[in-house]
Amino acid sequence: MSQQDPKLTAAEKAKLTVLVGRMCKRGLAGDHVDQSDLERRVDQILDGARERDEKNAK
Repeated sequence: MSQQDPKLTAAEKAKLTVLVGRMCKRGLAGDHVDQSDLERRVDQILDGARERDEKNAK
C-alpha cells in the first residue's frame, strides 16, 4: 500500500461511506452548498488511518 492509500478498518469504511453519502446529498442541493465540514472529517479519518499504518509498520 502506498502512503496515500491506508488500510481502513471496518469502522472507518462505514464512517467514510456515511460521509460520502451526505456529501452526495448536499451535492444534489447545488454547487453553492458548503461541504468543507464533511471534507475535513474525511481528511481526519484518512489521516488517522495513515498514522496507524505508519505506527504498525515500525
